[in-house]
Amino acid sequence: MGIKDKWKVDNLVLDSRLLVGTGRFENALKAKQSIEISQTNMITVAVRRMTSSTPNNSLWTLLEQLNHRKLWILPNTAGSKTADEAIRLAFLGREMMQNLGQFDNNFLKLEVIADAKYLMPDPIGTIKAADYLIKKGFRVFPYMNADPSLGSHLEELGCVTLMPLGSAIGSNQGIKSLENLRIIIKESKIPVIVDAGIGKPSDASKAMELGASAVLINTAIAGCKRPELMAESMRLAVLAGRLAYLAKDESITIKKGGASSPKIGLPF
Repeated sequence: MGIKDKWKVDNLVLDSRLLVGTGRFENALKAKQSIEISQTNMITVAVRRMTSSTPNNSLWTLLEQLNHRKLWILPNTAGSKTADEAIRLAFLGREMMQNLGQFDNNFLKLEVIADAKYLMPDPIGTIKAADYLIKKGFRVFPYMNADPSLGSHLEELGCVTLMPLGSAIGSNQGIKSLENLRIIIKESKIPVIVDAGIGKPSDASKAMELGASAVLINTAIAGCKRPELMAESMRLAVLAGRLAYLAKDESITIKKGGASSPKIGLPF
């Protein structure tokens, strides 16, 4: 692409607007091939998987093969049901990043999911954990429902990105919360990374057309028979969606709500 289109998360400048998850791959080789073909600058890894005592842990095998100078690792607290569990995993993840040589890596994808059936993030637990971790120097990427009010609260706390879901995690259902995502993107002053539910390249492109800063994709790539081809497809879709966004009118039309109750007689 002839247009320079780098973007920034906190103090980190990135070329790629595609983040890739490392779960669900058949083996470390397929994961490595897909990551390299995607040309991503950032991958996310579950701290719980990194602590697994399973012999020949494939995640460690993968991480040892990657170039940590070119690829930033984003540890996540997947599996945490409470804020306290997420906080413990956050500190463990930061220590592991230091062991891998990324000594100044304070990034964290914060996931607090108490709902085992639908896997919807817990907004109260997320706010509680984010507030504490930010005070401890973490640069928090909160996984959240596509709720503009929640996004505003998390931004005010000091999160460096917002990561609203497109639809349920791992569902591949695409973007089901289109209007809310539009509002979050429009109102946020920090990068918005659409996470979860992206199942097809067209979903990734749509998220970028909305004006998202980036997307994070895992299942849609890892679950394919040839994940490396889907990784390339997603890379191109993200690029196409971003170019479409840059090409059109930058203003995003939002249908504003109108209160049904009159303002007359309000006590304040």
